[in-house]
Amino acid sequence: QVRLVESGGGLVQPGGSLRLSCAVSGRTFTTYVMGWFRQAPGKERNFVAGISVRGNSTYYSDSVKDRFTISRDDAENRVYLQMNSLKPEDTANYYCAATSSRSGWSVYSVRRYDYWGQGTQVTVAS
Repeated sequence: QVRLVESGGGLVQPGGSLRLSCAVSGRTFTTYVMGWFRQAPGKERNFVAGISVRGNSTYYSDSVKDRFTISRDDAENRVYLQMNSLKPEDTANYYCAATSSRSGWSVYSVRRYDYWGQGTQVTVAS
């Protein structure tokens, strides 16, 4: 059983920063491609960032590139999302996701991922 638990969300002013963390249970963390997605009320769940198994490749949506940074700590079984220069449009529930499969789906697709956390709310408002 794989369990993902996000933390670090909250209320922040525009231009501020937050660091999200995702703790992953299990002994096979080092085999997972990890991703962050977000979902605003009434909207689809969208890709934010992803990181490869070895951490040597990272992927970002155009809307967060150069502002957000994804990283992983294999010793701690954690993946992080550093979010800087936050904007009101970044407001959403942020989900951590993991997959060990090599399906045909892109890392940018929700369909690639097998395991999901419950999400952490990020609100950017003055």
